[in-house]
Amino acid sequence: MAIKRAEVIFWGRVQGVGFRFTAEDVARDNNVNGYVRNVPDGTVELVIEGEESTLQKVIDSLNDLMGQVIEKYHVNWFPATGQFQRFEIKI
Repeated sequence: MAIKRAEVIFWGRVQGVGFRFTAEDVARDNNVNGYVRNVPDGTVELVIEGEESTLQKVIDSLNDLMGQVIEKYHVNWFPATGQFQRFEIKI
């Protein structure tokens, strides 16, 4: 199976509602590396690397858990870079 990188932008009322902490829990539960951060424009950026099916599971779980605050999201898929050793919340 191929290791991939997913770069996801979430729009909606996604800041100040525990989104990053939920993303951290889901990412760590699924053993993926990367980060989540609030973006000044009000969106949240999630960058994760791992097996493609696992990354999709993380994205789907976030949509299930935080769907009430997500208006939309967009995923860009890339080859993994291997730059991450763990998952973190960037400030």
